[in-house]
Amino acid sequence: MSVDYRSQTVLVTGASSGIGAAFAAALAGRGANLVLVARRAELLTSLADELRRAYGVRVEALPFDLAHPAAGSELRKAVADRGVEVTSLINNAAFGTFARFADADPGRLATEIAVNAAAPVQLTAAFMPQMSSAANGFIVNVAGVSAYLPSPRMAVYSATKAFVLSFSESLWTELRGTGLTAFAVCPGATDTEFTTGMGPGAGVLTSGRTRRPEDVVATALAHLERRDPGPVVVDGRSNRLGVLMSRLASRRRSAMMMERVFDPDRRSKPAAA
Repeated sequence: MSVDYRSQTVLVTGASSGIGAAFAAALAGRGANLVLVARRAELLTSLADELRRAYGVRVEALPFDLAHPAAGSELRKAVADRGVEVTSLINNAAFGTFARFADADPGRLATEIAVNAAAPVQLTAAFMPQMSSAANGFIVNVAGVSAYLPSPRMAVYSATKAFVLSFSESLWTELRGTGLTAFAVCPGATDTEFTTGMGPGAGVLTSGRTRRPEDVVATALAHLERRDPGPVVVDGRSNRLGVLMSRLASRRRSAMMMERVFDPDRRSKPAAA
């Protein structure tokens, strides 16, 4: 689709670092105005100042906790109070827990579901009326390769990403022909702060080759700018291959394979027969 970024005001969640910050920089560089949302006010304000100076675009920084039960309506009001009308949305905010389900804190898991799955639905519903009235608006939901695979020690996280993927694919179908485009981008291991605070052993998630946040954003925006973007794009050749292979394997085999991949002690254990 043809995207006039200079006519866009894009709300980006999880914008203080990682993929969210990379989306913000790439969009500002294309002339889009931004509303940046994250919990860490100092980082968010610093990024907003930097992007205003570098690109001369309007950037609003809104420190906000997306775990709030009424996140959509509360954020819509906060944006309206700034005199801003959102034309596009990037649902990027998410966090994970690395632990066996029985050992994880139920409260943390509930918050994980609220931020990763409920918030994208709430924000999409809250801002869709104004996005639908704009020309060539877009909704990009950051899912992940884990949406396609069981993830032992990250059971709730992968389930939320599977939800986001399914939601995005259905939304893409409903919005065809409306002028508003929706799709999911699925990164794999990416060089961000994602594993910080997830729990002991989480470093195994980034022990191999990782992509850069800028790579993920380049993949998403290239897909957006295609003539007829589809409902999902997977970032990185090896990740695309992994998704393809997962579809060919049985669910049992996939689950057992991922148990080994996510095992922090896997190097000391013999491979399963």
